[in-house]
Amino acid sequence: MHDQQSPLDTLWNVESGVIRWLQGAGDWLAVPLGGLTHLGSQGVFIVLAAVLFWCVNPSLGGRLIVVVIASGVLNNLLKSISYTPRPYWFDARITGYQHHASFGMPSGHSQAAMVVWGYLGIRSGRRALMWAAGVVILLVAFSRIYLGVHFISDVVVGLTLGALIVWATLRYEDRVLAWWRGLDTTRRLTYLSLAAVVPCALATTWQLGVRGAWVVPTTEWIGATPADPAGHSLAGLYTACGGLFGSVLGLTLLYGRGWYSAEGSVVARVARFALGISVVALIAAPTELLFGGLTGVTDGLVSFVVYGALAFWATYGAPRLFIASGLATTAQEAESADRR
Repeated sequence: MHDQQSPLDTLWNVESGVIRWLQGAGDWLAVPLGGLTHLGSQGVFIVLAAVLFWCVNPSLGGRLIVVVIASGVLNNLLKSISYTPRPYWFDARITGYQHHASFGMPSGHSQAAMVVWGYLGIRSGRRALMWAAGVVILLVAFSRIYLGVHFISDVVVGLTLGALIVWATLRYEDRVLAWWRGLDTTRRLTYLSLAAVVPCALATTWQLGVRGAWVVPTTEWIGATPADPAGHSLAGLYTACGGLFGSVLGLTLLYGRGWYSAEGSVVARVARFALGISVVALIAAPTELLFGGLTGVTDGLVSFVVYGALAFWATYGAPRLFIASGLATTAQEAESADRR
């Protein structure tokens, strides 16, 4: 089908055959797997992290926010430089039950599922929850292949990266946190700015300078490729980097103001979530309406600012508002109350 194949084309051809065989079982799996695949999606993790941070355990929630966003930075950086297709782009005989505009390698859903559910499962210390996390991760990974949105190799790379991130986080998070808290303000801002800007600069230079005027290789990719996968991949990276900057800045400032306690009545916890997520929606919805048609670097710059602001609101603005409104207290105040 494809002439003068590169090694990757050969691999993708083999994997395409496997995906076609899986999809040959019929469409009946598309609905349940289409639902299960969201357990590796950005939207689910935003809600989960918000619930954990605002309503349950700010320490665990804050760490989860940072590790998930940092994982997203790495994933989107690799997508932005890999220029790899999704199965339904590569082979028109494969059905894409979902559609994505960014490049495929590595699988973001698989990587994120490994990071989130793997991290939470291990942190729980409960064998049953670890097994449950493993099942969820495998189901998400399988769904990405069956739905035609990722090659098997995309999923394997995503799972491997996610496992390495979980291992590194569990091993070094306390040391890194102690080091970060020991830095002065200037160094914190310098390091945080570099962590947020350097990946964007590298990917932008790669796309606009090295790769230049890239076009879809229509001889090899015979499926339905979106108009600008490079631009969409770059915008995804800028989004993650903005989120990283805003969340780490917000958590750092919140710690300096006495941190935050998630204790309180069920009503107070529900009210916090409703208030916090309402502001997120108020910022995100108009932004999508005003800037939804942008692509590439312009879209990326807007996304960096917007998602940086959203992350800062979630990690600093919302907790401070909860405290000011009486829906929550600082951690120090909660500790004093417990001693009485």
